[in-house]
Amino acid sequence: MKIVIAIALGAAMSASAAGAFAQSCNVPVLKVLAQKSLGLTVMEKTLADYEKKNGTKVEISYFGENDRRSKARLDASTKAGSYQIYYIDEANVAEFATAGWVLPLIKYLPQNADYDDFLPGRRAVASYKGVAYFAPLIGGGDFLFYRKDILEKAGIPVPKTLDELVAAIKKLHSPPSMYGWAARGQRGSGMNVWRWAPFMLAAGGKWENNGIPALNSPQTVKATTLYRDLFKYSPPGGATYDWSNALASFRAGKVAFMIESTPFADWMEDPTKSSVVDKVGYVRPPAPLPSAAYGHGLAISTSGAKDDCTRQAAGKFIAWATGKDQEQARLKEHVFSDYNRTSTVSSDYFRKNVKPQILSGLNDTNPITKVTIWPSPEWPDISDNLGVVLEEVFTGTRSDVQSALDEANEYAIEVVERAKRRK
Repeated sequence: MKIVIAIALGAAMSASAAGAFAQSCNVPVLKVLAQKSLGLTVMEKTLADYEKKNGTKVEISYFGENDRRSKARLDASTKAGSYQIYYIDEANVAEFATAGWVLPLIKYLPQNADYDDFLPGRRAVASYKGVAYFAPLIGGGDFLFYRKDILEKAGIPVPKTLDELVAAIKKLHSPPSMYGWAARGQRGSGMNVWRWAPFMLAAGGKWENNGIPALNSPQTVKATTLYRDLFKYSPPGGATYDWSNALASFRAGKVAFMIESTPFADWMEDPTKSSVVDKVGYVRPPAPLPSAAYGHGLAISTSGAKDDCTRQAAGKFIAWATGKDQEQARLKEHVFSDYNRTSTVSSDYFRKNVKPQILSGLNDTNPITKVTIWPSPEWPDISDNLGVVLEEVFTGTRSDVQSALDEANEYAIEVVERAKRRK
């Protein structure tokens, strides 16, 4: 009993000392390298209050997704330390964690941060080898977005299989008034690779066999050929679309089907930006397509936050920016897409204000949502090169799918072998 009491007292004293240390820290400026999101836009409305209360100026630099990834990688790998906080995601958490570019997060969060309140799926993609490295700002899975009114008029049931989806896309394709399909085609691990990966896995393809890349299997060739051919039913230039282009086309009422991330449902129901409000249905991707789990959030830069004082300040800001109060503030601002916490999803406000069709879709897609990328430190390098090759295939620059994937696989093998030699 004495030992238990001593341990408890020691822990309490340690927590007290940590709290006193955090209070005594004076960090004039925290710099954040980030990617714009609706949640961060809401957060900025009360940022001045946070700065005044804590005596720390928070400077946020926003970049597009691909630029954000490359700038964070450059800052971290060169140890420039220009930023104390990085916005990172499931695609680069393994790389950043393995290289020591970001710190294990829990140690630097305040005790009241309640990290366990984050949804299990969010915690899973925010971690590497069981260690949490970022606090989620946004995350989700996939919906099949479809035009309810168009399908009803044509007498087409909601596709439940991939074959049914392909048939419906072809039937509803009637340019220039209506295109059957929109998807990401632009190069990038978070662009075409991300959207293509569920097709590859659904066809029986694999990222690797016993640690050796397997990007050129017959199954992967089949999936790539199908994904390429679906661009015949996209708006002009669709083969180089990023996610924002695909969403814009769908919201403009020009597209019948799209598979995209679940938070974008909120964008479809925004009457100030969307012409298809209450005309969209949301269901799980047609079998055997999986739903791609993802999560983006804030992490502490090892080189940018060089001392314990700065790390504590960074942890405090991250806890605030991703906290329960911020999620509730987003709901009050009618941002129902950037949610990450169990307490948010179970709140009366969420259930009463999220449209029934979206709630139904979330219940439908959650059971098949899983990580669809290769959770490897070498993934960013491999996937960026793969994205270039896929874009060349999708745009018709390369017509031989097999040889293109052979080349991508050779590069992936070289990357893996180089990594082994470095170890």
